[in-house]
Amino acid sequence: MNKNVGQSVNRIDAQEKVTGKALFNADLKFPNLLHGKVLHSSIAHGKIKRLEVEKALKIPGVEAVVTGQELDYLGGEALKDMPFFAKDRVRYYGEPVAAVAAVDYETAVKAVDAIEVEYEELPAVYDLDEALKEDAPVLHPDLENYEHIKACQPKAGTNICNEFITEHGDVEKGFAEADYVYEDEFTTPACHHAPIEPFSAIAKIDEEGLIKVWTTNSSAHRLRKDLCDALRVSQNRLQIMVNYIGGSFGGKGGLKVEPLAIALAQKTKGKPVRIVYTREEVFTATLTRHATKIKIKTGVTRDGYLTAKSIELYYDTGAYSEKGPTVLIQGCEAAGGPYRIPNLHIKGNCVYTNKTIAGAYRGYGVIQPTWAFESQMDLLAERLGIDPLEMRLKNALEEGDPNCLGNPVYGVGLKECLEKVAREINWDQPAITDHPSIKRAKGIASTWEPTKTPSGSGVFIVLNFDGSVNISTSSSEVGQGSRTVLAQIAADALEVPLKLIDISFPDTHVTPFDASTTASRTTFHMGNAIIKAANDIVKEIREIAAEMLEVAPEDIILDNATAYAKSNPTQVLSYKEIIQAVYGAGGCILGKAFYYPAAKGAGIYGAPSVFWMFGAHAVDLEIDTETGQVKVNKVAAAHNVGKAINPLNVIQQIEGGVVQGMSNCLFEEIIRDDKGRVVNPNFHDYKIATAADIPEITPMIVEQADPKGPYGAKGVGEPAINPIGVAISNAVATATGVRLSHMLLKPEDLLSKLKEKL
Repeated sequence: MNKNVGQSVNRIDAQEKVTGKALFNADLKFPNLLHGKVLHSSIAHGKIKRLEVEKALKIPGVEAVVTGQELDYLGGEALKDMPFFAKDRVRYYGEPVAAVAAVDYETAVKAVDAIEVEYEELPAVYDLDEALKEDAPVLHPDLENYEHIKACQPKAGTNICNEFITEHGDVEKGFAEADYVYEDEFTTPACHHAPIEPFSAIAKIDEEGLIKVWTTNSSAHRLRKDLCDALRVSQNRLQIMVNYIGGSFGGKGGLKVEPLAIALAQKTKGKPVRIVYTREEVFTATLTRHATKIKIKTGVTRDGYLTAKSIELYYDTGAYSEKGPTVLIQGCEAAGGPYRIPNLHIKGNCVYTNKTIAGAYRGYGVIQPTWAFESQMDLLAERLGIDPLEMRLKNALEEGDPNCLGNPVYGVGLKECLEKVAREINWDQPAITDHPSIKRAKGIASTWEPTKTPSGSGVFIVLNFDGSVNISTSSSEVGQGSRTVLAQIAADALEVPLKLIDISFPDTHVTPFDASTTASRTTFHMGNAIIKAANDIVKEIREIAAEMLEVAPEDIILDNATAYAKSNPTQVLSYKEIIQAVYGAGGCILGKAFYYPAAKGAGIYGAPSVFWMFGAHAVDLEIDTETGQVKVNKVAAAHNVGKAINPLNVIQQIEGGVVQGMSNCLFEEIIRDDKGRVVNPNFHDYKIATAADIPEITPMIVEQADPKGPYGAKGVGEPAINPIGVAISNAVATATGVRLSHMLLKPEDLLSKLKEKL
């Protein structure tokens, strides 16, 4: 019987965080610490004609200056196209050009200001359509020479860094069988992750040449691989260490400030160098979500059943590919929606532009197609005269159905999610308001999300001499509560109290490989690894206890860190007594596991998703037709999590996803001038939802177990953001009769549409 799994226990790190004892990267202290500062490009595209650093080097207190001309490194996860610093040309406003290390921050700032750069500006391209034209400026003339993973298919001589095509069935036959065929186009904007903690890294190279990095990066082993590939050093010569992370949402992965700090540390003779980005640097020189354009052609019968879909997706990845190629793949795989679609054709392109790099963002490429396919589902329902909820229920995937890619899905629960949210907002009852300029309505939307596949997670578990437990894992705590969830899984798998378990922070020299803290994969992958490793320990405990009690191992019952025989429950041995009886001079019992659920040899994104996540959101809102202002009154959000390891944690994830997705749809806009410069790089001008904007939210947990998940569990963090924006848009369209195809419902745009309708 599970004592911890399924319980809303307090987070194991709660006290540390609320008392301020939790250490974040900027809190770490080192002797002889130098302060790093970066010079960023002041143009969006151009050749570096002159770069003079002599004046900076002469400033007292400056110990190192580094530029791209000195380095020959290219980084990137899927496509190695990004230099640590711009080498011969810059490709976006804010790109790192040089950096300094000095004895204090003020001196570092002064030194950066003393560096002189002369550019020869080149034509820049900021628009997806323009970037795809034959005569567009080509950002990467050497594209064909870049190393890349098998799943990435760059197109030499163009701005396409990856093209992805997938199909299932016969799409033309499906269109021929349809009573109606409709074509629609939708767009989504870039937006920023806006984490509270800025990006930072500390780098130190010791006397033996070991590169040590303390960082806010969410995926220690992936970062180590990417850095070692770029630096051309073996992985045992680079150590990545991660403490608490103050928010990521996908942004704190890949190469950010770490390579810049390492480049400086190579010149500081063993002194550590710390770079902490300012808020402006976070907004202009790190990462955004991909802006997209999506075209959908759908065949449907007159009674509302889908027969075929053809979808084109274009993702604006900015100046470098970063994770864009795999974001594209995951977005394309989800683009059909969580519905039975017998015939499907999808083509996607990941496109370079002279803008801030785009990459992983909560939802990992799926929030954009969710906006498109769920907007069109409402349009189809309207055109056919069918209720939007009924339209979704008619086509929703059920347990064991083949999805639109032809792969069976399990742990679905989508219909239950839809029915729950509909009941919660009284879908069948009219939305009423007494104010003449206020229109009120309800909207609904579904979503689904795959996970990164194949990927693996390793863990070491130590049952100590005193019966306590240490778990070594490289899963990062970015605020999602993973340390608590993993401890709960371990406590039940080992049959020990939760208070006896300690979970490590990632340290690539100590903690075993984990693919990444992304794709809502941690509970599923690391949870399975923990159970597998715990079984090693449980097996040994049973064998030792059986020998001590003179019974068979299968007769041993484990409970609350003790063992006893079924035949004699009064003779109880503690784990401590069992270990000390065998290893009297000191010892421990070890468990280890590596969980990798996929075909052997398959590369990254080279296998069907090992699990899919499903959910639905519904809203009740009002729109003022005189101002265009949208007020969300209530949100109902249901997600099938397989099994809620910690229900409170799941509720918090759903609530956070709702607020973030609502903020994306109603407030968030990155504004650039005609030279590609971000003009609102701060929390004053970049608007995000505040406490005053948050409506009543009713999170609902659906538990249709995934047969492969630990205790049936899977993730929820990523899909929780996906459907809320389009549910809001669908409600606005129902209320007013106007629909914006762009996923930012600005009041002025809504007013303009309303005036067009009059």
